[in-house]
Amino acid sequence: MTNDFPAYGRRRAPLPPQRQVPDEAAYDPLSAGAATATMPAAAAHSAGTTAGTGVRTAERPAPQTHKGASRDAFFDNAKYLAIVLVAMGHSWEPLRDGSRSAAALYITVYAFHMPAFIIISGYFSRSFDMRKDRLQRLITGVAVPYILFEVAYSLFKRWADNDPHYPISLTDPWYLTWFLLALFIWRLTTPLWKIVRWPVPLALAIAALAATSPNIGNDLDLQRVLQFLPFFVLGLCLKPEHFQLVRNKRARIAAVPVFACALVFAYWAAPRMNAAWFYHRDSAQELAAPWWSGVVMTLAMFGCSLVLVACFFAWVPGRTMWCTALGAGTLYGYLLHGFLAKGSRFWNWYDTPWVHKPWGMVLITLAAGTFITLLCTPPVQRAFRWAMEPKMTWAFKKDPVGA
Repeated sequence: MTNDFPAYGRRRAPLPPQRQVPDEAAYDPLSAGAATATMPAAAAHSAGTTAGTGVRTAERPAPQTHKGASRDAFFDNAKYLAIVLVAMGHSWEPLRDGSRSAAALYITVYAFHMPAFIIISGYFSRSFDMRKDRLQRLITGVAVPYILFEVAYSLFKRWADNDPHYPISLTDPWYLTWFLLALFIWRLTTPLWKIVRWPVPLALAIAALAATSPNIGNDLDLQRVLQFLPFFVLGLCLKPEHFQLVRNKRARIAAVPVFACALVFAYWAAPRMNAAWFYHRDSAQELAAPWWSGVVMTLAMFGCSLVLVACFFAWVPGRTMWCTALGAGTLYGYLLHGFLAKGSRFWNWYDTPWVHKPWGMVLITLAAGTFITLLCTPPVQRAFRWAMEPKMTWAFKKDPVGA
């Protein structure tokens, strides 16, 4: 931790360490940066007395960490498991037409895996303001990867899909890059959500209006930005104790029948419901539904997604595990696996008959989980850090002397 005490003429007693708000610049939900997510363990244990008073204060337990960094293992585990579900969901997409079970799994996972990511995004954006270092981190950790991978995906589509005239557009995200653009916009609006009285109801109202507005268009993928907005704002409003509510044995037990009911409902709904509702990228009218259904579906899906996200968090381990360190590399897995996911369609891998057999679906699922895991490992992080987390010190002005 840096020393923020003013340099006065005489020495002052250090202030007692305070509970810190998680810093988005240090702990992005998809970032590989292994910086502080909570108060460092050493500082927490040193909070034995209040300076200048001699009154002993209660010591706070140190958070579980891994690799010597003060990161909460729970969130890294959640990020890793969620990114594995993202890859598995993409592997099931071409199987839905021939398998109702695959369609049910696909719908269930899509109901909560991106909301979980976005809630974590909001939670670790609570400290965001217009401070110089945080704006720089927003540019280098979100905007620059968006630009690089939007261009890379467009060029890949030109080559792999034999579409040499596919346009390169930074205002119309293609495939996975929409999340980076949305995160950039959400985070810039964070200071506004901190000052309004009822942020989550207001965000829900905006999302509902977006779901009834077919004229928004594809620029900046604003439909997704607005329809997923309530999850980000909810994350901004959450506190550590809210996550503790679902991290207990009773919640884990309750999550089992809830997920079972969700799978049964998804199996029933698969042939009756348009799965595009879960993408949050179209208005109700664009999905051939009446305008008022956009309001109803926005509220209903927000509630259902929250229940499933809570069940997912209930089963996320809070201890350090073999996969915990991989949670720091989810940005790499997220952006890089898209080339294989799309390539498998362009190159017609799913036309092979065995893929659509039950054992083939299991094999494809395991392969997707293994591949995304490898992409989150440290060697991949080192190889692609120049694109995912460039320092770019040359691009920013230095602070004036004495500022």
